[in-house]
Amino acid sequence: MAKEQRLKDAILVFMTDSSKTSFEVKDISEGLNLTGADDFKLLVQTLAAMEREGLVFLTKGGKLKIPHKDPVLAGIFRASDRGFGFVSIEDEEQDIYIPPNSTNFALEGDRVSVDVTKPGEPWHDKGPEGRIQAILERNFTQIVGEFWAYDDAGIEETGLYGYVEPSDKKVADLRVFIKAEGIKPVDGSIVIVEITHYPDIEFPRSMQGLVTKVIGHKNDPGVDILTIVYDHGIPTEFPKEVLKQAEQTPDKITEKDLQGRTDLRDETIITIDGADAKDLDDAITVRQLDNGNFYLGVHIADVSYYVTENSAMDREAFDRGTSVYLTDRVIPMLPQRLSNGICSLHPNVDRLTMSCEMEIDGSGNVVKHHIFPSVIRSYRRMTYTEVNQILMDKDPEVREQHADLVDMFELMASLHKILENKRIRRGAVDFDTKEASILVDEEGHPTDIVMRERGVGERLIESFMLAANETVSEHYAHLQVPLIYRIHEKPDSEKMQSFMEFITAFGIVMKGTSETVSPKQLQKVTNQVKGKPEESVISTMLLRSMKQARYDTEPIGHYGLGAEYYSHFTSPIRRYPDLMLHRLIRSYEQNGTGKNMKDKWSGILPEVAEHSSKMERRAVEAERDTDALKKTEYMEDKVGEIFDGVVSSVVKFGLFIELPNTVEGLVHISNMNDDYYHFMPERLLVIGERTGNMYRIGQPVKVRLTKADTDTREIDFELLPDPHQEKASKGQMPDRQAKHQGRRKGQKNGDRNQHHEHKNKSKNNRKNTKSKHKKGKPFYQDVAKKKGKKKRK
Repeated sequence: MAKEQRLKDAILVFMTDSSKTSFEVKDISEGLNLTGADDFKLLVQTLAAMEREGLVFLTKGGKLKIPHKDPVLAGIFRASDRGFGFVSIEDEEQDIYIPPNSTNFALEGDRVSVDVTKPGEPWHDKGPEGRIQAILERNFTQIVGEFWAYDDAGIEETGLYGYVEPSDKKVADLRVFIKAEGIKPVDGSIVIVEITHYPDIEFPRSMQGLVTKVIGHKNDPGVDILTIVYDHGIPTEFPKEVLKQAEQTPDKITEKDLQGRTDLRDETIITIDGADAKDLDDAITVRQLDNGNFYLGVHIADVSYYVTENSAMDREAFDRGTSVYLTDRVIPMLPQRLSNGICSLHPNVDRLTMSCEMEIDGSGNVVKHHIFPSVIRSYRRMTYTEVNQILMDKDPEVREQHADLVDMFELMASLHKILENKRIRRGAVDFDTKEASILVDEEGHPTDIVMRERGVGERLIESFMLAANETVSEHYAHLQVPLIYRIHEKPDSEKMQSFMEFITAFGIVMKGTSETVSPKQLQKVTNQVKGKPEESVISTMLLRSMKQARYDTEPIGHYGLGAEYYSHFTSPIRRYPDLMLHRLIRSYEQNGTGKNMKDKWSGILPEVAEHSSKMERRAVEAERDTDALKKTEYMEDKVGEIFDGVVSSVVKFGLFIELPNTVEGLVHISNMNDDYYHFMPERLLVIGERTGNMYRIGQPVKVRLTKADTDTREIDFELLPDPHQEKASKGQMPDRQAKHQGRRKGQKNGDRNQHHEHKNKSKNNRKNTKSKHKKGKPFYQDVAKKKGKKKRK
């Protein structure tokens, strides 16, 4: 008994002292060095006894935790525009609801401590309630927005230069007053403000700060996108020490660089990229072997050779996490001297690479592989367009121009088909959603929106990169060494249940339950709708039902690809996890896979995985915001025009309509004046009470553009009469309900924002109400003279 009690004490000390809050059994066994069969059995028995005694408990995710004796927890606050909010606690199943009077002036994204005031009632599907005790870390230390200047009298009276309206929707209802010191911008400048005072009891809806940088005037070309970039905290300039290190990087390969590398310079290795690409980080070659199998060589720029661990460039690349691709610019992860220079696999020059050679049989199985450092000399740079002209169009002129490579391209197409069929057999889901490219002029004004088409050229490169990523991941997983994986978890059962119910409206029935749905079943759904009008809508709804892919140190697998092991290996110029994977390969090659190396990387990789996932989400949000802005700008001069569209989403406040060029806008239910419409959430449609007019997802409609506001990034449509309008049958008609469940004219923008938040989009849209300063007395007069109160300093 004494031995069992000592083990219990050791377990509690280990769990209490650890930086983690939840544990798998293997975490504890490895932490206490109880990995032998007998020791592990004793540990499991002891943990079971501790669970019965209430010393530990098991979460829904199957992890062990110590019960909270203190009701004060720490987490991230998520604000609502209605005053309340929620706090997300790591590893907790439910968020804590914070009523409007208990937020303690916390802002979106703040790290806060929470006192739980009411426990959850899971049997009523009700989460816990609490109040914010303290703000541990502010999310907003600086804010980007438009500066509104006070006149001289206002400055003298208030001691302020003016105020800034934040461009970030999360704090758009606050004003930031600018101290009369430091930089004094001109009216209409887009500025960065360092926050010095946050909301409090005296000034609950305002902050104060100093202007630290003027990005430009709101009417200057390119400032609109720069505003989004700064809004998301994406750095636009490299620090001096990073540029200095980049300048010291050689622009040619030396004999010393070739030591320990396999020389592949005589092989016919090519690159295939978009015509505008400058950072060429992957090259390939394919040939048929004597035994009938395929040889596939994937050669990736050896960025980690130049970006050494803990150097200035490495720290900056880690901070950025990824390159960000916006409409008319790229914000690179690495300085251009590397990304477009020594690391880019330009033709006819020597370049250092990390290679993955694979022998692949007729079923797409990798039967042999080899991963090693190498040197190549790209034989030719090809574009996707040229490869598609050769393989799809059979263009005689292009085939003649590249006659020496045509046979290899034909072989590549054959191998791609084999690899693609293998992925289909194992159930990989093809999310082949529409992608649009926004074309802009020299001043950044959008001139057209064109659809990107993925031909054989794009798809074969995708197949080869997937094969290399899987091969490298599986190789090192089997070595049981720390690695950074790209994981995609199984969908949430509730979201999948909603999807399964949704597709029944299109006559599609999925067998089984939402908990056991397999990638193959989802693949069957996408195959059933391929080429049909509802294909795009169902693909989009399926994507919304899936979890986001992310980086992790555990090989959970990639659900969407149907892959047991998957890592990112092929883009180290633009993604930090790929660069880190190359560094791990070199480390294990040079230093072995002993305990010291395992301990070192086990301590580093979790932070790399978590931070890289966050930076990836930041980049995606900035790209979405930029696309939304430019699409709205493109539609600005088309108000009054008529378009064909399709209902892309049905919500209680109206219909979202998507045009063929992917522009999306809202038909608010208050503007559907021909009838009173009821929202049927279980069927995702609205039905007119009197006419029986019915609108559902995927339904073609004709609309007129009524608004395209670049300030709010909002696009509004109105429905036009359709003689072929779908009607509800008598059994589908809703019961008459109280009118307050229908139109809500005063809440259009709040509705729209909730919808976009649900779609995992950044909340781009500013409120449609105009600011007080645009009419009547200066706004500062509302806050400057509060009798008996001092001005804010």
